[in-house]
Amino acid sequence: MRLSSLLIIAMTFFAAAVVSLVAANFSVQLIEETSEIGVRDALDEEGMTWAEVEADGLQVTLAGIAPTEAVRFKALTTAGSIVDAARVIDEMDVEAQAAIAPPRFSAEILRNASGISIIGLIPTSTDREKAIERFSQMAGETNVADLLEKADYPAPDGWEEALAFAISAMAQLPSAKASVEAGRVSITANADSAEEKAEMERKLNRATPPTVSLVLDIAAPRPVITPFTLRFEIDDEGARFDACSADTEEARVRILAAATRAGVTGTPPCVVGMGVPSPTWSEAVAQAITAIKDLEGGSVSFADADISLTAMPGTDQALFDRVVGELENALPDVFALRSTLPKVQDPNEGPPEFTATLSPEGQVQLRGRVSDVGLRELASSYAKARFGSDNVYTAARIAEGLPSDWAGRVLAGLEALSALSNGTVRMTPDTMSVTGNTGNPNAGTEIAALLAGKLGDGADYNIDVSYLEKLDPVLGLPTPDECEAEIGAILTTGKINFEPGSATIDSSALSIMDDIAEILKRCGDLPLEIQGYTDSQGRETMNLALSQSRAESVLNELRARRVLTGTFTAQGYGEDNPIASNDTEAGREANRRIEFRLIRPDTVSEPGQTTLESVTQTSDTTEESTQEGASDEQN
Repeated sequence: MRLSSLLIIAMTFFAAAVVSLVAANFSVQLIEETSEIGVRDALDEEGMTWAEVEADGLQVTLAGIAPTEAVRFKALTTAGSIVDAARVIDEMDVEAQAAIAPPRFSAEILRNASGISIIGLIPTSTDREKAIERFSQMAGETNVADLLEKADYPAPDGWEEALAFAISAMAQLPSAKASVEAGRVSITANADSAEEKAEMERKLNRATPPTVSLVLDIAAPRPVITPFTLRFEIDDEGARFDACSADTEEARVRILAAATRAGVTGTPPCVVGMGVPSPTWSEAVAQAITAIKDLEGGSVSFADADISLTAMPGTDQALFDRVVGELENALPDVFALRSTLPKVQDPNEGPPEFTATLSPEGQVQLRGRVSDVGLRELASSYAKARFGSDNVYTAARIAEGLPSDWAGRVLAGLEALSALSNGTVRMTPDTMSVTGNTGNPNAGTEIAALLAGKLGDGADYNIDVSYLEKLDPVLGLPTPDECEAEIGAILTTGKINFEPGSATIDSSALSIMDDIAEILKRCGDLPLEIQGYTDSQGRETMNLALSQSRAESVLNELRARRVLTGTFTAQGYGEDNPIASNDTEAGREANRRIEFRLIRPDTVSEPGQTTLESVTQTSDTTEESTQEGASDEQN
């Protein structure tokens, strides 16, 4: 019985253990499922469906690839809000991030009287020391503020070209700011005059590399106009300005709008300057232009606050009186109006006249009537001083009964003629006309101001001056490529020869040098390399020295002809870069040459490829002295 009781007790404990084990296992499974489901639901609600959740006992493992480190941390936080954070196992990875983008490289260069400052971020590959050395040469070592930072990233396309061009440009501008980016340079500067501004823009645009975009903002001061002048006319040829001035851009727009209503076509030039006698200038001008339109012809001239209005001969007297009366009442108080209605003259009367003509070649003829011998000599001397003693022909005759101011009018007409490249001044007792061509876009305004000051109030004059760009001393300059083409055309029919075995230019080539010099004088600052070459006969060192001497001889010949050679260099290349075979005499002759090459930024030097070349007809150095003697005998 005792054994049976013990067995029952043992079986009871065993059954209890089994039940406990089953219950515990069931509890663990329940916890695992509850934890896994709860965490997965929470992650799905946050949009993190990429996360994989697996429960193992009390631990919850998170796997998968998170888009970023921040998202991975958020997944851990979300899981920790469902189960104890200590039970969460992190086996997540983070998606590989793209490489950090390179920074934006840029530099700001400021130059003024105090020196040069440069600030910005540049690539490590940029030669910073060389750039600072260039700036030190411009402003002195103690006047350069180097605030540059470097970043170890590849230089973007166009960066080195833009920086090199900006440094070269700042060397020409004593007061300016340059902003440099890859492939782009923006320059802000001041000029003392409109002419200097045009010259700055021309030089910078010509020097800009093709891979660089240049933005220019060069400001020139408004000119001082004395007297402040304007002249408007309507005749058989239509409506036009002989001179136009305005004190502001708004005034200019108002004046041109009135002129358009009066019949002017296009957009005529109108100078915005200083010296206006009244803020109501544009109002008075617009009213006067309208008056000429209502009279159906005539002219009106402004010289400061003095206005001279001249109607067309034959204008109806009643119409003239009405229009002039309305204008007088409408003009601002500061302006004074003088009006004239010319009489219709008998065409057979033949009024006295004086004419001065300037030809395109610079020849001047003086014809017509003068009051006495003294005036004729004075006019001739004045013209010779203006146009050259050998260029003046005088054929004026002495006549009586001329107006007392005839001498002053003659000299004023000659001074007006000197403002033209070619043209004619025709003068009668009542009027003066100036016609011709000029390369100065402001010549009409200048002539109008001159005549207004010389002829006095109420004077009648007519100005018909045409601006031709080809006569402009700035815009008329040929481009570097045009200069290259012109010199190339000369060298296709001639060669620069040297005396045998020397660097002395043969006399037969001096006329070619004259022609090249004349072209280069018109080309201005031209980056040019004069290159010397030889054939392969003789020692290489001797050939190199001879080619250098010959290139320098050509440079010196240009200097002797008063060519500005500050931007020229002479370089000898010896027997390098042959353009023909050295195995034949014809080939060796072709290889003995002088070449003129434009220096272009970032251009690989291939001296054999150029249109600016001439071939010498003399032999060069030979290997042995006996060969030299034989070569000299051949040449």
